[in-house]
Amino acid sequence: MAPSTAQSTTALPRTAVMVAITAATLGIIYGYDQSNIGGAQLYFQQDLGMSTSTVETVTAAIVIGEIIGALLGGWIANSIGRKKSMILVAGGYIVFCLLSAGAWSPEALWVARVLLGFTIGVSLVAVPVFVAESVPARIRGATLVMYQVSTVIGIIIGFLVAALLADVNNQYNWRLMLGIAAVPAIILLPFLLRLPETARWFMLKGRRHEAQASLRITDPDADIEAELDEMAAGINEEAGGAIAEMLRRPYLRATIFVIGLGFFIQITGINATVTYGPKIFGAMGIESDQQKLLLNVGTQLIALVAVLISMRTVDRWGRRPILLTGIAIMIFAQVLMIITFATVQDDVYATWQKVLGFVGIALINVGFVFGFGALVWVYSSEAFPSRLRAYGSSAMLTADLVANWIIASFFLTAMEKVGGAASFGFFAVMAVLAWVFVFKLAPETKGRELEEIRHYWENGGSWTAPPVPTGKDS
Repeated sequence: MAPSTAQSTTALPRTAVMVAITAATLGIIYGYDQSNIGGAQLYFQQDLGMSTSTVETVTAAIVIGEIIGALLGGWIANSIGRKKSMILVAGGYIVFCLLSAGAWSPEALWVARVLLGFTIGVSLVAVPVFVAESVPARIRGATLVMYQVSTVIGIIIGFLVAALLADVNNQYNWRLMLGIAAVPAIILLPFLLRLPETARWFMLKGRRHEAQASLRITDPDADIEAELDEMAAGINEEAGGAIAEMLRRPYLRATIFVIGLGFFIQITGINATVTYGPKIFGAMGIESDQQKLLLNVGTQLIALVAVLISMRTVDRWGRRPILLTGIAIMIFAQVLMIITFATVQDDVYATWQKVLGFVGIALINVGFVFGFGALVWVYSSEAFPSRLRAYGSSAMLTADLVANWIIASFFLTAMEKVGGAASFGFFAVMAVLAWVFVFKLAPETKGRELEEIRHYWENGGSWTAPPVPTGKDS
């Protein structure tokens, strides 16, 4: 009892607090960008003379950049270092948010959004790595969870800012919405410049002396030499991994699982309700732009409560129950959206239909953050041994972004061509398939050590190893 008590009461290093604040700030910026484009598109479509398909193209541009950034993020973080990657991310937010705000044509806005997406893609890889390698183990999980929570907070702030600017001249309000995201990055940059590079990156480059100095700053209570020896052993093991190993047994099953899970995360429609949330409420008969945006604030506040509940229950309920429950909530919510759009008469929505639609969108977000949002990266990190873990996370993220691009590129057109009932019907079918996929393939890893989980995949999806042949006739 004494050692654990001492560890829990030891003051955190100042750098750990700064890293946690950095992660939270970048999470807020990322979340803000996810939602503020939903408000901005209500106005730049008219100001820049865009068609619906052009709005989709501009909105989806950021996902193209995210895919490129995510694919290159690991290489960038390994090549120039974690700290410089974070500085690159903050600088990219500043420059490309301001370029988005100053765009003079749909083409200019598309280019700015692709470049901003590249920055976000790098951050999706670099931020978790930077946090994991910069803070003591006792707060690592809490810091990473705080990044996810701050992303939801950023989404709420994005919709609130858009609602406050809704009455400003249409020529300027969307530019302010997009440009404001640069402000927290400007404030954050001087703090990033003062943070040390991570000890693990120095070890990756064979610079043990500098790694010692870094670890003394970031975790002064650690056994420095033992920590560095452990890092060296981990780096040597990871060096043995190859992508081809993921495409053959025994890890092919795990690869199919993480790629399928990543794809289902987005194809079930979560980002349609965030990015195009104001337009969905508009399609339900909400006329005031401010009301559309404030309704989205309400849905995200409910989602924030859900993710906090998920954080408290994941280690008690287990992975599978939470994930299956979250997807089931999404299915129920999408049925509510189908009813909302299918029962309208002469394009006039009754009050009960608007309320039902609000509840439906809120529950889609609740189901997502409770299930997919809370557990996706847990599963990707647990599915593979350390030498393949980065490849597994990259495969899941790429599948996630490809599905995100599909939704961003075609959802508004689908709403116009086939209607809301059919559009959410598609999401409901995808959610049912996702539930079956998870039920069939997702292991329950609650309380299991990483080594045990690796053996699950090596045993063909079973916790019990097959009998070893004896070579004797039966």
